[in-house]
Amino acid sequence: MKNKTIQDTVKSGLAWRGRLWLEGEEGTFLGYGRVVLLERIREFGSLAQAARSMEMSYKHAWDLLASMNRQAGCKLVETSRGGKSGGGARLTPTGEKAIVVFWQYYTQFQAVLQEMTAKLGEVLSEKRDADLGS
Repeated sequence: MKNKTIQDTVKSGLAWRGRLWLEGEEGTFLGYGRVVLLERIREFGSLAQAARSMEMSYKHAWDLLASMNRQAGCKLVETSRGGKSGGGARLTPTGEKAIVVFWQYYTQFQAVLQEMTAKLGEVLSEKRDADLGS
């Protein structure tokens, strides 16, 4: 019956939505976009390439990264300047763990939103049934 009420609620166009982010004194510390940036840095080994892949300016990506590192009190990403061997960026073990923790809580948050939608569907179904005299 629960699946039916979830489907009924979705059919009615009603679904709980929300965004999840961790905020500090400076504002956002970690959220969906920042975690994707960290993942892209891991993938490309370059802040510039990570920014390009997200259609973000290098300056904006650098500012986000600097904010995360500063607020964490430790580096989530270590960068090296260019030169003979070229520059690069790599996640620290703390950066890797931050990604894992974010996705764990993000998954739980999405499950709570689905549960809330199902509950609303139950309430609406009860009201429809009562109105129809079932």
